[in-house]
Amino acid sequence: MSEAKKPFHSGFVTIVGRPNVGKSTLMNAMIREKIAIVSNKPQTTRSRIMGILSEPGSQIVFLDTPGIHQPRTQLGEFMMKSVRDAMDGTDALLMLVDVTSVHERDMEIAREIAGKKVPAFLALNKIDLIQPEQLLTLIAEFADLSFAAIVPISAKTGDGLEDLRNALISRLPEGPQYFPDDMVTDQPERLLCAEIIREKALLHLRDEVPHGIGVEMMAITQEREDLTEIHATIYCERESHKGIIIGRHGAMLQTIGSEARADIENLLDTHVNLKLWVKVRPDWRNRKEDLRNLGYND
Repeated sequence: MSEAKKPFHSGFVTIVGRPNVGKSTLMNAMIREKIAIVSNKPQTTRSRIMGILSEPGSQIVFLDTPGIHQPRTQLGEFMMKSVRDAMDGTDALLMLVDVTSVHERDMEIAREIAGKKVPAFLALNKIDLIQPEQLLTLIAEFADLSFAAIVPISAKTGDGLEDLRNALISRLPEGPQYFPDDMVTDQPERLLCAEIIREKALLHLRDEVPHGIGVEMMAITQEREDLTEIHATIYCERESHKGIIIGRHGAMLQTIGSEARADIENLLDTHVNLKLWVKVRPDWRNRKEDLRNLGYND
């Protein structure tokens, strides 16, 4: 008699939390691929991003979401809508907290998340940056909430990620394999390329500039088998910001383009000729047409 086939567990897990707690870093670490861009700037993630972890017997579909904040623009409204939409119909919720900067807002979000009807998990991130006794105190603070599990982790070093994966799988339902084994995201290449360019801008620009940065892909053409040409426009909201993005004698734009091209070549596995332009689009974060052109639409 043949051995009974083991059940397959699968489901969607939405990652939520305040801005800059490490949600994108965690998802990239869990699926072992860089799908979501990361930076030390708040609100780096602007829309829902899917990352797929396929292993024997299970498939976890992570939904990385923008940091929960009070929106002040139509872009902010879109970002918060994408969080709410991602939490609807999900199989589990995974809240992330930065243990080096716990805020009362974290507790407010935790109470809301723990009260949902689906299993809710709490990951305490950046444990490599605090002392063990501090961690124990934080665990005690959240212990009274109805989390399925509280898991200390470091998305940067990988500590605790295996425990987190096992905890999630243990509560996911038996179900189908939603995506092929070799698929790690549903993001189209155009959007991935645009996000890489925006990431490099975030890494190098002053704090007042990044929130007003948007990248529109104008064209991606396959010039030959080993060469792709990409034209993209970086939008900003002020003329003074345009000068900062371009830099003296074009140095800043050249740096952004050079670093972005290297990552895009790794993504596309081809040589890339990347051409960037910078244009001023005042208040584009409050213009529906501009938001749609830059990919921030439902």
